[in-house]
Amino acid sequence: MTDLKVICFPGAPNLPIFAAIEKGWFADNGVAVALTTTPSSAFQAENLANGTFHIAGTAFDNVVAYREKQGAVVIDPVPDFFAFMGATQIELALVAAKDVITVAGLKGRSVALDALATGFAFVLYEMLARAGLTQEDVTMVAVGATPQRWESVRAGTHAATLTIEPFTSIARAQGFNVVETSTNIFAAYQGGSFAAKYSWARDNADAVKGFIRGYLAGLDWTLDPANRDEATKLLLANMDAIKPEVAPRVVANLVNPRSGLTPRGAFLPEGVATVLELRRRYGGGKANADPARYIDTSFYDDALKGA
Repeated sequence: MTDLKVICFPGAPNLPIFAAIEKGWFADNGVAVALTTTPSSAFQAENLANGTFHIAGTAFDNVVAYREKQGAVVIDPVPDFFAFMGATQIELALVAAKDVITVAGLKGRSVALDALATGFAFVLYEMLARAGLTQEDVTMVAVGATPQRWESVRAGTHAATLTIEPFTSIARAQGFNVVETSTNIFAAYQGGSFAAKYSWARDNADAVKGFIRGYLAGLDWTLDPANRDEATKLLLANMDAIKPEVAPRVVANLVNPRSGLTPRGAFLPEGVATVLELRRRYGGGKANADPARYIDTSFYDDALKGA
């Protein structure tokens, strides 16, 4: 049994991991997974690079950013991060204060982000541009992961932020407005992925493949309609922020491949292209157009052969 330290952003997309731990599917594949949720993308990247964590569930754009020396923090030497499996298309919702009913209504207001030039920031920049606003029209503040950002909007510190489930449904239930979503403006978007350092993965290939097999078992179980009630209970047990009244909507969005988990953990070629185009447009043009610079599915392919 190999111990794996995994760090993910807090959110409903972690449900397949909860299931694989609960049902023993990671253990069946030779790995003992300890899951930690990250307070920010910078913390996640630094601690993946220094070996504190072995695998990260992270925005695909974060992999690109750190490979291109555009991360929220400087990591020297440049980490050999790569994405080995997809996770979500994900719906990023621009949740706004109750007095803001359009994206244009954010002019002159402050918006909370995880980091200003990684992850999902470029999705926000595109939303602003389509509403006729520039980045200078709003004040952007790096706050951290989704729970902290949502709390800053709920408390009135900032006027808006991007959220994922369950925080989108929580915000709606409390009367906050969703003024735009990524699913409305993009045909496809590669939101989440699983990443590691290639140097570590190469030396621990069996552990990577064991993680992949265990995760896919948890994913298949999560997406099976026959397990919907049990999956909802498991999510509630692992995420105190979710209340029973919003849980059905959270799970419905999660199992919808347009707004949540990607069947079989596949990468979405059009979604990957969207991420790279946004980084080219808003990140200084340094993203390589070839996804092979950031993605290696050989571990995934080998895991499926041996399943």
